[in-house]
Amino acid sequence: MEINNSFEVPLPPKDAWKVLLDIERIAPCMPGAELTGKADNDTYNGKVAVKLGPVALAFQGQVKFTEIDEANLKARAKAQGKDSKGRGGANATVDFHLVPIATGTQVVVKTDLNLSGAVAQYGRASGLIQDVASQLIGQFASCLKSKIAASAPVAAAASVAGSSSPAAPPQAAKPISGFALMCTVLWNSLRRLFGGK
Repeated sequence: MEINNSFEVPLPPKDAWKVLLDIERIAPCMPGAELTGKADNDTYNGKVAVKLGPVALAFQGQVKFTEIDEANLKARAKAQGKDSKGRGGANATVDFHLVPIATGTQVVVKTDLNLSGAVAQYGRASGLIQDVASQLIGQFASCLKSKIAASAPVAAAASVAGSSSPAAPPQAAKPISGFALMCTVLWNSLRRLFGGK
């Protein structure tokens, strides 16, 4: 299934590119995600916990950048993971590219997602998966904007002082809030059902 999303970053494209490829920095912004290790410069190990009402999924796997086109600000990553309870797995190819806009940069993301095993039943309603993905991207973008805003005064002060401040320790990942996501998903589903936009 194909999932399309976009979000904005309040930085010029080249600066946004550097931030988005700093995986250790941005990983804590992805709801439910946690880095557990780094295999090499382009490959990261991690886990993702998703809780939707009574259904709790926990994937453990790996993400690898297979293409990084710095000149055109485009990248491709492949991710694969298995549910910790043996209920199946997920494989995804994620392409993103950066587009300059008046307020900074728009990040356009296309994900090709394949679910296998028992977890594949959650992929049958593609609208549901799209709604959840939109919520996750929204939460990620909000967190990223906060991090950028918080680091701007620190970066400015460090450049004046000629030194850099140590990075704050990453916070532990929390499972994605099922209640907030399901409310939005339900609302979006009802709007589609009754012809709303």
